[in-house]
Amino acid sequence: MGCEPLPPGRRELVHVHQVEVSLGGRTVLRDVDFRVAEGEFVGLIGTNGSGKTTLLRAILGLQATTAGEVVVDGREGRRGGPVGYVPQRVTFDHDVPVRVADFVALGVDGTRFGLARRGRGVRQRVDEVLDSLELGDLAGRRIGALSGGEQQRVLMAHALASRPRLLLLDEPLANLDLPRVHDTVAVLDRVRRAEGVAVLLSAHEIGPLVPVMDRVVYIAHGAVACGTTEEVVRPEVLSALYGHHVDVLNVHGRVVVVEGEPGDPGAHPEVVVR
Repeated sequence: MGCEPLPPGRRELVHVHQVEVSLGGRTVLRDVDFRVAEGEFVGLIGTNGSGKTTLLRAILGLQATTAGEVVVDGREGRRGGPVGYVPQRVTFDHDVPVRVADFVALGVDGTRFGLARRGRGVRQRVDEVLDSLELGDLAGRRIGALSGGEQQRVLMAHALASRPRLLLLDEPLANLDLPRVHDTVAVLDRVRRAEGVAVLLSAHEIGPLVPVMDRVVYIAHGAVACGTTEEVVRPEVLSALYGHHVDVLNVHGRVVVVEGEPGDPGAHPEVVVR
């Protein structure tokens, strides 16, 4: 189930076209096909081991494909393209002496050599990004002294500093409590609208993303279903994706995906989606 059509008036930015990836002789992605338009917020939803990180690495050009192609902004392969990336579970040692503002500035001029003073334009861009992510008060702090959630936002600021057209985030909501999850999603949505950047964010749960997300790419067993939440999170669609019966239940206003046949004692909730 591919992401067709694109939202009205938005140009295609990414096309993952019938991609297959094999690792160690095992196929971990197969016939993956979807598109992301400029300025879209897309959730990549799946459990551990479903292939989310491998798919993001393929889009970045860090993982070779065994079939298909990835086209970013009209170019096959990601070589110096307009992409920002926030990897999963990056932490900084408490003794790291780098200030937040200096780390974010590396997102703009990280390839320069020498110790020359940064220009006014770089400093302005750093201030803009920090303010947009509600980090302005932390500009002078050492990055190693920040909490895990604060460090995660600093990584987002670093990725946004170069004004990418596409921002990939690998499990940025993991290990955050629920209020911080909703706050982080709201900030990302506000930034993507202000910056015009497309967001592809991987997560276990779709619930916090529903209010801001344009479409979902739901991944299971290396394959994907793509569309709006209403189009994808349905028993017939997810049963076809998982290859066995899946129920979608409404429990106190939240939708729970349950694998297994009705009455099967081995059935278990998979993903809470809203």
